[in-house]
Amino acid sequence: MAESAKILNPEKTVILPNLDAKCPMAAMVELESLMWLKQKHPDAAIVSYVNTTAEIKSVSDICVTSSNAINIIKKLKEKTIIFVPDTNLGKYVSKFIKDKEILIWPGICPTHHQIKKEHIIKLKKIHPDAEILVHPECNPDVIDLADYAYSTQGMINYAKISKSKEFIIGTEKELCYRLELNNPKKSFYPIYIAVCPNMKKITIQHVLNCLQTLKPIVELSDEIIKNASIPLERMIEFGRSD
Repeated sequence: MAESAKILNPEKTVILPNLDAKCPMAAMVELESLMWLKQKHPDAAIVSYVNTTAEIKSVSDICVTSSNAINIIKKLKEKTIIFVPDTNLGKYVSKFIKDKEILIWPGICPTHHQIKKEHIIKLKKIHPDAEILVHPECNPDVIDLADYAYSTQGMINYAKISKSKEFIIGTEKELCYRLELNNPKKSFYPIYIAVCPNMKKITIQHVLNCLQTLKPIVELSDEIIKNASIPLERMIEFGRSD
């Protein structure tokens, strides 16, 4: 995400408090293998989830988020889609798009993938009136149990307008903190195993250090910025056309 900020704002300094705080899912797709698959399907569009490296974005046709992936892929003229890197999100998208062949990359978000339907069922027994909101990066059988599958922002938006007072939240557990702040009269129940260790690598001390030193700086080559900006800008443009 820091790389994306730099790509879209090349003239600005982008600082990441801890350069080790990388997304493990982004590391599950590498350039050589992706180019091999593209050669096998030369007419396919490479659709990259925003949680990919700048290098992968630089060879992609368009980027997507969990909230806009379905709408964007529906609009693409290509009938074959190479979707990287999240298998679960790819499967979720495929449920809503039947007129395209979607080649799904074998990657996962470890935090969402470890959420099991048993965790949801157990919480539902304790909180029978709670609505179940899960992220599309979860396993299909978890999504099948949910009332709704939403992006992080989608969960935030829905919790505000829902008449429900209780929610089971199937995503990184710290989102419940924000949800509680925004909705103090509602209750949110996290899946406690859903902890992203990489997010935890950025601490208050890291933030303080980078404010004092303005380092470490995210640096990308001019070529990567130029090429990777195309799918990101295209995603933004598709969003404006909705």
